[in-house]
Amino acid sequence: MIKVKTDYLGRDVDYVAYADEIEKINQGIDAKSLPGSDFLGWANYPEEYDKEEFARIEKAAKFIREEVDTLVVAGIGGSYLGARAAIEAINGLYGDDKMEIIFFGNTMSGKMSKQILHKLEGKKFAINVISKSGTTTETAVAFRVLRDLLVKNVGKEEAAKLIFATTDKEKGALLELSKKYGYERFVLPGNIGGRYSVYTAVGLLPMAVAGIDIQAFMDGALNAKRAYDSDEINEAYKYAIIRHELYKEGYPVEMLVNYGLHLVQLGEWWKQLYGESEGKDKTGVLPDAAVFSTDLHSLGQFIQEGSPVLFETVILEKDGEDDVIIPHDEDNLDQLNYLEGKGINYVNNTAAEATLQAHSNTGGVPNIVIEIERFDAFGLGELMYFFMRACAASCYLNGVNPFNQPGVEVYKKNMFHLLGKPGY
Repeated sequence: MIKVKTDYLGRDVDYVAYADEIEKINQGIDAKSLPGSDFLGWANYPEEYDKEEFARIEKAAKFIREEVDTLVVAGIGGSYLGARAAIEAINGLYGDDKMEIIFFGNTMSGKMSKQILHKLEGKKFAINVISKSGTTTETAVAFRVLRDLLVKNVGKEEAAKLIFATTDKEKGALLELSKKYGYERFVLPGNIGGRYSVYTAVGLLPMAVAGIDIQAFMDGALNAKRAYDSDEINEAYKYAIIRHELYKEGYPVEMLVNYGLHLVQLGEWWKQLYGESEGKDKTGVLPDAAVFSTDLHSLGQFIQEGSPVLFETVILEKDGEDDVIIPHDEDNLDQLNYLEGKGINYVNNTAAEATLQAHSNTGGVPNIVIEIERFDAFGLGELMYFFMRACAASCYLNGVNPFNQPGVEVYKKNMFHLLGKPGY
């Protein structure tokens, strides 16, 4: 199970003072009686997910892996971040799997769009378009050009077999388009928002195509649901309380720290989850993310001695299985023979301990440590649910609705007006 450790927090936290409030929050989540209750479907999803659809997801993934070597996922925000985070965290950045997953529809960059389309020119590939409405601008533009290219490459009939739509069950432009052309459809439930959707087909289909054991992922989520759906102050609620205390104390920025470049996208997913959920009514902690020891050579000085505006949440893997042994070198000009026979993980873990000591003990930066057994499918399923449950509690402690995003709509309306969209 996940452990929240406070050895480097630099202060005591009175969890008992929050007992009544946490009990009300947990009961409110279960009873769906709190603000945003229409979007609490994620809370019980690891127990209540559609097993028939889950089987179809596995079947579709098998078909895609047999037919093509490239899947393009068209989606933005919660429609791609969870899947990408999971795939990179579990498979790494340089895995041996033949299947390539390309993420598109998450940017309006002409350069990137041109490069992706050039890469797919004349190629048979599959598309998973993810949008509840089907009219999200970035995703809709990407899907239009992808579909046009796929039809040119393989023809209309074959293209229809290679397009998979994840969308609303009952309404929306993407649903209508899927019905018209016969695309296989999966459901983004109406009571689950995008940033909480990784356990639905939104995350599961791309993960399954990437060769990940999605049953283990769901089992991890279920394990976390049973552990953190509790009126007691469990590990998820401890994390929420510590964050709230630090925010009240005058720390408006949280930096999520990982120790591997394959975890960059996990930080991006976490930033959306917390930023879009918590940042309302001029309140909330600004979520940031870094990868150590990489970013210690760029941000380490500021963290150690700069403005005291941030606290760190450090994710440490307890039992990393992959490793490389440092060999003996006869010349030893790099003076590293004292490390021969040791693994790179040992050096990484030592760097983590040294950094915790430096930032907390010397720099005075509060550090929360979240210990996870390992970044496999089960472990990541646990961790992502842990963060979701803690995020909801953090928002309710701040008195905001975790599940709306009114601020995001402002840029969309401005963009539609400037683009000349009818009605804007």
